[in-house]
Amino acid sequence: MKLNLKMSKNQLALKGGTYSLAVTAVVLAILIVLNIFAANLPASLTKYDISSSKLYSITSNTKVVVNNLKQDVTIYWIVQADQEDEIIENLLGKYENLSDHIEVVKKNPDVFPTFTEQYTSETVPNNSLIVKSGERSRYISYDDIYLMEEDIYSYTYTTSFDGEGAVTSAIDYVITEELPQLYVLEGHGEGELPSTFADSIEKANIETNSLSLLTAKEVPEDADAVLIYSPQSDLSDEEADILSNYAANGGKLMVIAGPVEGADFTNLNQILADYNISVTEGLVVEGNSNYYAFGYPYVLMPEIGSSEVTDSLIEENYYVIMPVSQGLKIGESGSGTVTELLTTSYDAFSKIKGFEIDTYEKEDGDIDGPFTLGVSIETSGTGQIIWYSASDFLNDMYNAYSSGANVNLAMNSVSFLIGEREAIAISSKSLNYNYLTIADSTSSLLKTLMIGVFPLTYLGAGIVIIMRKRRLQNEAV
Repeated sequence: MKLNLKMSKNQLALKGGTYSLAVTAVVLAILIVLNIFAANLPASLTKYDISSSKLYSITSNTKVVVNNLKQDVTIYWIVQADQEDEIIENLLGKYENLSDHIEVVKKNPDVFPTFTEQYTSETVPNNSLIVKSGERSRYISYDDIYLMEEDIYSYTYTTSFDGEGAVTSAIDYVITEELPQLYVLEGHGEGELPSTFADSIEKANIETNSLSLLTAKEVPEDADAVLIYSPQSDLSDEEADILSNYAANGGKLMVIAGPVEGADFTNLNQILADYNISVTEGLVVEGNSNYYAFGYPYVLMPEIGSSEVTDSLIEENYYVIMPVSQGLKIGESGSGTVTELLTTSYDAFSKIKGFEIDTYEKEDGDIDGPFTLGVSIETSGTGQIIWYSASDFLNDMYNAYSSGANVNLAMNSVSFLIGEREAIAISSKSLNYNYLTIADSTSSLLKTLMIGVFPLTYLGAGIVIIMRKRRLQNEAV
């Protein structure tokens, strides 16, 4: 009897083992099939971006540009074998998945040492790109993909990834036969465009040209917009008339002009006077500390008004910084439609002494605010004017202080004037770590839970389960 019982237990164990082995084999087979199936799915369905800067995601701007492609684009990836940058590889894969018109082709410089010479004379670092369509091409250096910028607050360098902005801009460039033309006025001591602003214009595929109305006598027909940046002396009567007529008859004009010591801008300001907007004498000083920065009442942080130009800044809670500004006063009636973009508080006033001020307190003769510092005008002849009354607000330092809001505002203005372009304003993505700071008490609690409570709980649960199984086995015997 005992022998039969022992044999019965052995048979049950054998059957149980066989059944478990069969189930394991079936599960493994299913997992293998699922893995093969998943391996053939596009990365967009298998990988999810949980990075804080959305490093592995594509913006809607890129999707619009790429989805509208009607011609083939080839992205040559200049990279040595086994030296592929993982983030760039992920990015290029997304472009290929977005459109059948995009093909990524690797070119190993060890195998094709002279390939890049037909596109650039520069030394090409590993993981650089060349975007080509038809006869047009653009070279993107690895150094233009990973950007190193100095942090003016900590005197350290930060790294950001601008792969999407660079590639989408290049695609837009190679498929666009006629790029927007921005003419920059010269002949009045105008300053050079600040580097960040100039780079943003180039990245947006807007071509800049110099314009002298002393010789041209009229705005070129191919001009999509005219920019006046930081003039140091006034326009002539004739130049002012040309620009005023240009805007009144459908032209697009952008003016960035602040006060200049000893200079008078009667003719330039006459363009505004046509729309019943006057330029106040002196320098604007804020009396409300909520509207200026760094303890300097002339470094203004104006209220941002809602418009097509500014809404994106408002939505993302940006502040624009306007240093050394003149106040604009808008009359109640005038031709065209006037929209205030930037305004001071009611406590602001203009110091008549200008650059010779010796106090930030209001004195007799100073002009009461509030003032407008940025204005958008739609002329009766379908033209448009955008005017900012601070020459230095695009200075790289003030732009950095505003976290890029100043250049974003200027680029939104240019985009508004020439017509919206989807390739504009794809920001680079920070690669710096964001640290989570927690209190010591919270840290101690987490350590206790992770190192003590949770492991002991799992251990106790395991012991209970084992003891219960043994008890059930003994009862069965």
